[in-house]
Amino acid sequence: MAHGVVAIDQTAISPKTGISAALFVLALILLALGAVISRAEVGAGLGSSDWAAVRFTVLQAACSAVFSVFLAIPVARALARRRFVGRAALVTLLGAPFILPVIVAVLGLLAVFGRSGWLNAGLEAAGLPTVSIYGFHGVVLAHVFFNMPLATRLLLQGWQTIPSERLRLVAQLRLTPRAMFRAVEWPMLAQVVPGALALVFVICLTSFAVALTLGGGPRATTIELAIYQAFRFDFDLGRAAVLSVVQLVLAGSMALIALWLVPVVRVGGGLDRVMPRWDARGGLQLVMDGCAIALAALFLLVPLAAVIWRGLWGLPQMPAEVYAAAGTSISIAVTSLLVLLVLALPMAGWIAGRKGGGVEAIGLLGLSASPLMIGTGWFIVINPIADPFDFTLFVTVLVNAMMALPFALRILVPPLRDAVAQYGRLSAMLGISGWRLWRVVLVPRLRAQIGFAAGLTGALSMGDLGVIALFADPDQATLPLQMVRLMGAYRMDAAAGAALVLLALSLGIFWICDKGGRWGAEA
Repeated sequence: MAHGVVAIDQTAISPKTGISAALFVLALILLALGAVISRAEVGAGLGSSDWAAVRFTVLQAACSAVFSVFLAIPVARALARRRFVGRAALVTLLGAPFILPVIVAVLGLLAVFGRSGWLNAGLEAAGLPTVSIYGFHGVVLAHVFFNMPLATRLLLQGWQTIPSERLRLVAQLRLTPRAMFRAVEWPMLAQVVPGALALVFVICLTSFAVALTLGGGPRATTIELAIYQAFRFDFDLGRAAVLSVVQLVLAGSMALIALWLVPVVRVGGGLDRVMPRWDARGGLQLVMDGCAIALAALFLLVPLAAVIWRGLWGLPQMPAEVYAAAGTSISIAVTSLLVLLVLALPMAGWIAGRKGGGVEAIGLLGLSASPLMIGTGWFIVINPIADPFDFTLFVTVLVNAMMALPFALRILVPPLRDAVAQYGRLSAMLGISGWRLWRVVLVPRLRAQIGFAAGLTGALSMGDLGVIALFADPDQATLPLQMVRLMGAYRMDAAAGAALVLLALSLGIFWICDKGGRWGAEA
């Protein structure tokens, strides 16, 4: 271990740029936080509607986490026990909701479960009462759509860490599937499930677009939606600041728990390896696994198919503002990924040259500081000296980059440590340092990870509906915000067309960056 550390220390990766980038990110977040705290009227306390928003936020996040994780258990178990045509594609599909724009998925869910959706049309034809997707159950449904695939991948990773020798021992002892679950699978779930629950809970705490489109009203308002309403409609910066502090305390405390509990997940590692499972033999087990996989696939694919089908019919009905908004979104996404790389690469180099730490602390800031809280803070900072709306795009780009930064560091730091440990001593002996070290040695071995991180940032930026919703004026909008405006005007066909464009652009920018990073990259 000491030898490896020496190799790392002898590289000429200067920590100055990494420390400067980290201090810049820290200053942006702390300045926004300080502005929010200074403006918060703590003595005034929270009103009854604010406490209702806090209770609803915690309740929906808890229910969303429980349903997402426990519905993921049979799906992950089935994927761990079965090999079938299209399995690898399905496992890949489980990662799609993470880069899918939230507003696009919401529109797909509305097309299936909405008042005039496919489900209610079938219920009406059968003479049965219809259902409503708006309110508490709609918010939970949307969160399950986004987070069940994530929970499935976490649990699947846990299943595939079970040693094959233990499975062979179970087969030799001729244990029943139920006994096998208690003896082998349940101890693994006891380790993985708490972390998955905590992670999904944190994600649902800071969800804004879902609450904006499917929530609302006194009984279905989250803290983030209450911040938005206090900011945009009442212009009550003090109330917005108090709510931001409450949001930060809740999200920060749960982020600490999540970082402590969540297992380390290696993206794509081992997910295509299927161990022989003697407990999976039998008709009942086959039917149960088949139903779990089929229902999960339908739950993911049908809303996406609805977006594509309805979007094709809605393309001719899109107003000209959609194309202008698409151009704005593309420019924000491209700029955000460039800013991310400028910040992430030197920070990753600095962290890789240390024995440990750093990533978790920076990741915690990204998890606990929501875009709305940072946007509120920067509005408070800018408002006395300039018109905040003139800085809409600038603030949006910075916030998008900071929100993607924890994920980028998780992607970049491990392979960078390996590259430095392998080539660091040789580079130092040859006098390769500074920018030349990055250009000749490190970047060629990080191209795949750089492309993936850039594509992830671009896709997330394309679908972001946080800061832009606070700062945007009527003449300025991104594609997600323009979709919300079309939906608010009940122009659902035009919104569906815009959703299809947004889906294509988000997946396209991710594919271009990811494919570009892998093309010609060293293994």
